[in-house]
Amino acid sequence: MRQLQFDVAVIGGGPAGLAAALAARREGAAKVVIIERNNELGGILQQCIHHGFGLHRFKAELTGPEYAQRFINEVKESDIEVMLETMVLEVTDDKKIYAVNSKVGMVEIAAQAVVLAMGCRERTRGALRIPGSRPAGVYSAGTAQRFVNIDGYVPGKKAVILGSGDIGLIMARRFTLEGAKVEAVVEVLPYAAGLTRNVVQCLEDFDIPLYLQSTVVQVHGDKRIEGVTIAQVDEKWNPVPGTEKYIECDTLLLSVGLVPENELSTQAGVAIDPITNGPIVNESMMTNIPGIFACGNVLHVHDLVDNVSKEAERAGEFAGRYVTGQGGQVSKRIKVVAGENIRYVVPHEVSTTEPVEFFMRVQRPDENVTLDVGGLRSQRKQTVRPSEMLNITITPEQLQSLEGDTLTIQIVSQKEAAARG
Repeated sequence: MRQLQFDVAVIGGGPAGLAAALAARREGAAKVVIIERNNELGGILQQCIHHGFGLHRFKAELTGPEYAQRFINEVKESDIEVMLETMVLEVTDDKKIYAVNSKVGMVEIAAQAVVLAMGCRERTRGALRIPGSRPAGVYSAGTAQRFVNIDGYVPGKKAVILGSGDIGLIMARRFTLEGAKVEAVVEVLPYAAGLTRNVVQCLEDFDIPLYLQSTVVQVHGDKRIEGVTIAQVDEKWNPVPGTEKYIECDTLLLSVGLVPENELSTQAGVAIDPITNGPIVNESMMTNIPGIFACGNVLHVHDLVDNVSKEAERAGEFAGRYVTGQGGQVSKRIKVVAGENIRYVVPHEVSTTEPVEFFMRVQRPDENVTLDVGGLRSQRKQTVRPSEMLNITITPEQLQSLEGDTLTIQIVSQKEAAARG
């Protein structure tokens, strides 16, 4: 077995892995490697040919491949090593990586620090347990996106999309532009799960109907899907009898959520947050295993790639500090708690020595509210939605002024905020 040694090993060559590797190298890590199972860098961005990337980071509206290429160019200009077509099979708690490479076979990589940047995968029909036959024509939205944008195949002519996640909304527009007809987008929640801009640009601009509080209750067809039955659901997501509606289609796309790809993480003994399905991390993006860091969609599912890059750079920066011995002593640890109308917060634990940018999602939509960070800082928000991630930065001085060792982040209504003064 071939044995290699690196200061920092980054697993995943998508937007998170690219940004983390570059940051680690800038921070002084001499030998950095990116391990990618695909035959090219860029990850999921290579099939995201629509625009809307880079608005925050580059102040320009880029496509996914354009955004990725800016980081790929930086990697090529650096001395960061890239291992393509290399599938990681195991990561140990002592930071050894076992992988199989298409050219040299099995490889053992010993690293001083490991950055987990494996991204996420789509939920499948099996996870939803939709009744009906098992015909051809049922795809996850990301699979259909690859068929259309990379392989050049349109998998159907009349489609129904279950779920209003961003990929599903974007594929509704993509199918329409390719000459297919999208009969409906069906969402079990009482509000769209994707970004507001995607609802407007992908559905409303193309007159595609959106059925809220509804789901697919039956798939029809033998060899090929012939149609689906949808129905409204109650508060517990149970179908309401008498509300069934049959829609003829030859394609069903599933856009029903993303799951962080954390099999390698759990294998290494990394503690997982049951809400995000990603690792539990501190302010440096380090997990409970010293020297193992996590960032991007493997940590929690993002809506903007600009935030992925920002978070990954933090992970890479602290991985570089870890191997060069620049990490300072932490005098106090603060546990972060998700309060009223906050589903989760990342990072989960912070120190008082570094500025921290918190990322979070709300549980339900609301208007005219205040985002309150333990009384240390607050932000007025006109609207908050589960589909749109919130972020706020807290300084070390603010953290040091906190009484106790728990920081609660919550959404406060306008009435409650006025009562608090």
